[in-house]
Amino acid sequence: MKIIYINPPYGEDFVRSARWAAKSRGRVQRHPEQALIQIAVLEKAGHTCKFVEGAARNMTKEQVLAEIKNFQPELAIIHTTTPSIYNDIGYARKAKEISNCQTVLVGAHASAEPEDTLKNGGGAVDIVARREIDYTLRDIANGLPSKDTLGVSYIEDGKVIRNEDRPYLDVNELPFPAWKHIDPKWYHDAGKLYPFLTLYTGRGCFGLCTFCRETQVVNGRKLRMRDAKKVVDEMEYDLKLFPDIREIMFETDTFTAISSHAKEVCEEMMKRGLHKKISWSCNVRVDVQLDLLPIMKKAGCRMLMIGFEFGTNEQLNSVKKGTTIELGRNFAKTAHKLGFTLHGCFMIGAPGETKQSAQKTIDYAKNLPLDTIQVSGIAVYPGTEFYNWAKQNSFITAKDWTDWVDKNHEQVTILSYPQMSKEKIDFYIDKALRDFYLRPKQIWKMLLAIRSWDDVKRKAYGLKSFLDYFKKNKRTINENCGHCGSV
Repeated sequence: MKIIYINPPYGEDFVRSARWAAKSRGRVQRHPEQALIQIAVLEKAGHTCKFVEGAARNMTKEQVLAEIKNFQPELAIIHTTTPSIYNDIGYARKAKEISNCQTVLVGAHASAEPEDTLKNGGGAVDIVARREIDYTLRDIANGLPSKDTLGVSYIEDGKVIRNEDRPYLDVNELPFPAWKHIDPKWYHDAGKLYPFLTLYTGRGCFGLCTFCRETQVVNGRKLRMRDAKKVVDEMEYDLKLFPDIREIMFETDTFTAISSHAKEVCEEMMKRGLHKKISWSCNVRVDVQLDLLPIMKKAGCRMLMIGFEFGTNEQLNSVKKGTTIELGRNFAKTAHKLGFTLHGCFMIGAPGETKQSAQKTIDYAKNLPLDTIQVSGIAVYPGTEFYNWAKQNSFITAKDWTDWVDKNHEQVTILSYPQMSKEKIDFYIDKALRDFYLRPKQIWKMLLAIRSWDDVKRKAYGLKSFLDYFKKNKRTINENCGHCGSV
């Protein structure tokens, strides 16, 4: 079967493969690794696939439609996000008009809202594939009737049918991503060595964070790690395909969740000498076993992406993070001494958030030995415990899915509390970024970190992104009256 898999464009630099679907404040682009694993499964089953990266390449609608017309698919798979859902359904409709193909919508939004998606499709959407979809797509492509396919929703006789969920798969069975469909140089991130690739060492997460979309909607809370040798096999595969890549980012929700597994991966890297060929980075929680860090450093780990989230224990507890600010301080101090580059991830807008607690998060970030940070409003996506809580309490300001981003498709807060308005949350997000990056100490630190011409280019990209964001998002606040707005 001829299958086209579309990552539709939705405005300039829209990011589909990140935890926040929007034009990111750092102007980054994420690799569509999960989509390419799904394509690899389909190709292994004998299907002919074409991947259209409309988002990262900022393709026009006309260019995407031309790809569909030229390929004439029998099956079109379209990725969805919350803010872009109507746009994505529109591409399904066009695909059906052009080639009379079957259409399947995938992605966290469609998975969380299959009934709404099918009804909004108005006949343009044949199937919604839910949760972990690698084998679901294979069943559809192989011609298995919808009534017999696990993990799908569809319309029959005007009624939405929701089949039983598909059990989570064995991650060691999955093929490596079909990287041949992309060019790593399409994906930028000022914090990563360029060009880079991403790699998943497993799926799922043991954490109970109420805001996390991937664990609750897609991959589940059972942690399934790949065999350490397979992980390192994939690293070698990546390097063989793209000898010029300079870094691999382990995008697993938390690479260090099982210390023994992380240690095995590191030891396997060193056994094969990969630590001398390429650097790598990973996502971590602050409750990692600290004796693992020296091993990771020795194995070539350059940067840690750390989920600090908030600067008070009250806010951490309110989202069931399972960590404390004290753990965060100790972790950052230890990792800094070992020479890691530290990137801190923070949010504003937890339940009970106030101006005072938001400022404590800012002060916390400034007092940690961090090289870079990112700050956003707390994620509020359908299918999560946090979304349900906020909706039940009428704290969501969005009236439609498109309101999950602003008119420029930038990340935007959709929460407003009695004690902390949407405008105040947005203001403190911007304040955190300005207060952290515009300190003379921080500017000097970032200048001293420059070691090569590539570092200059990465920093220049980061500076350009920073200035571009604030040029388009100028906010101020009157602390006395509590009014915030654009100026």
